[in-house]
Amino acid sequence: MNEHNEKIPDPKELEKEISEFLAKKFGENVKIVSPMVMTQEAMLDNTNESGKSKPDINFDLRPEELISYLDQYVVKQDSAKAILATKVCTHFNRIRRAVESDDSMASMVGRIKNNVLMIGPTGVGKTYIIKLIANKIGVPFVKGDATKFSETGYVGGDVEDLVRDLVREADDDIELAQYGIIYIDEIDKIASSRNLIGADVSRTGVQRALLKPMEETEVDLKVPHDPISMIQEIERFRKTGKRDKRTVNTGNILFIMSGAFTDLVPIIQKRLSKQDIGFGARIRKTDEEIDILKNIRSEDLTQFGFESEFVGRLPVRAVFEHLTEDDLYQILKNPNNPIILGKKLDFAAYGIDVKFEDRLLHTLAKHAFAENTGARGLVSAVEEALLDFEKKLPSTDIEKFPATAAFIENPAASLKSLTDISLAQKTDTIYDQLTQQEVESIKGYLKENKNNLAEKYSLTMTSSRIDLVATCYAKNTLDIGNIITKIKSFYDEIKKIELYFFKNHDINIVLEEDAIDFIIEQLIDASLELKLVYQKIDRDFQHGLKLAREKINRNRFFITREALLDPEAYIGGLIKDVVKSSPDPDIS
Repeated sequence: MNEHNEKIPDPKELEKEISEFLAKKFGENVKIVSPMVMTQEAMLDNTNESGKSKPDINFDLRPEELISYLDQYVVKQDSAKAILATKVCTHFNRIRRAVESDDSMASMVGRIKNNVLMIGPTGVGKTYIIKLIANKIGVPFVKGDATKFSETGYVGGDVEDLVRDLVREADDDIELAQYGIIYIDEIDKIASSRNLIGADVSRTGVQRALLKPMEETEVDLKVPHDPISMIQEIERFRKTGKRDKRTVNTGNILFIMSGAFTDLVPIIQKRLSKQDIGFGARIRKTDEEIDILKNIRSEDLTQFGFESEFVGRLPVRAVFEHLTEDDLYQILKNPNNPIILGKKLDFAAYGIDVKFEDRLLHTLAKHAFAENTGARGLVSAVEEALLDFEKKLPSTDIEKFPATAAFIENPAASLKSLTDISLAQKTDTIYDQLTQQEVESIKGYLKENKNNLAEKYSLTMTSSRIDLVATCYAKNTLDIGNIITKIKSFYDEIKKIELYFFKNHDINIVLEEDAIDFIIEQLIDASLELKLVYQKIDRDFQHGLKLAREKINRNRFFITREALLDPEAYIGGLIKDVVKSSPDPDIS
């Protein structure tokens, strides 16, 4: 009762208490200087903050669409991608349906969320794939490390901090944050020790702290005893004149956990062996069990050291495979991989363009595989191989660097040959060969993924456009997505030329796809302004098309690439064809 009847301090008293607290902790270095004066404008500003309407959930992806998207970036892991894409799509489509139809079933007691447990060795792309999914959906995403939660014991403050981080990632949009994704890595580290006598309080405590957020609870955004949080509350009161309690409901927040679970294999093997004991049972050998983790059950996780309530809140399980040497090579070959693109950016910072030989990528993949750290080993392998070149080449006049296996094998001799003027032509030849190989490789990737790319960017991937994207990729240090986005923006602007031409001349022209690609190519290569392109089309076609309209009584003309190159021949051909096919002797 005293709690409810306790006098609520006014803003001035609250500000004074916080000032005294900060003075004791930080001395005279930190002070609050903010008079509590609220103007009429401040009172009206953000008055709708606590009454925001729910954001539109524009999520209608189907599992196969999300799998196709992930295939563009993630090598292997077909089973994990299928499981994640299916359950994530189902989760967000259920949210969308509930919001759109005010579905009462969405809030039913005992509703089970599709929280996911990912199991797999380090460096196989677990974090990467979740970031891709969150980016595709357009929801906020935060990552936490389960090992840090143990530092605060079973209080669970860090767990709620992840929910608050979601709000920050959502630019303080609480409603959007409530549809976010929280990813917790190294979750296997909070399993209680099976060899410990007595309760392992710190680890089981963290598991229990996660139970309510994983299901549904209200998390207060104001952190007790946090002066920064109190200051933010004061600022909000100054603007709105309200003291609304701001909380985040975790009912629709998707929790995804991951870990290596190296000690889980013997537990599963032991259970499988017991199941096979009996007359006629087949005895399994340890080395015969491939992908043993795919046989995981809840009882295995409980024996591993997880509370049964915790396991029950992770109904979806995805097992990631080890990456082979060829898988690592395919990662390096992927035009969207951040490792090679990042290294290109490193050299580009000094005005140096670098191209990678295919044989070198195989060598780097081999070195990375030997480190046994999955895709993480690729970064170390690339850095080690190119460090000498990154150190020396910026001090030279070199602008093109063909990174070949032969160069990497003997850095000292290679650096000498690269700076030898007499060998410049040979170096340029090698560089040009690698550039052409890169273009052909990108063309193959684009052809394989053209349907997905066309749907994603709303841009038809014609043969000429594939050539254009591949050439642009080879000339710029950008990933495929950014290049297609850039080309799409050019495409949209060029299509406006048709409208301008009709508005000014009352003639309907349709620029064919090859004509648009030709214009885009000029815009990229020559850095022409679109205004100049329109002026040229207007100058080349307006008089001729007006004449053609009069002669052939037609007001719609299709402009091809050849027409742009030779407007007179195109218009002459239009009139000539009509004259040939018309029996009217007056048409001439």
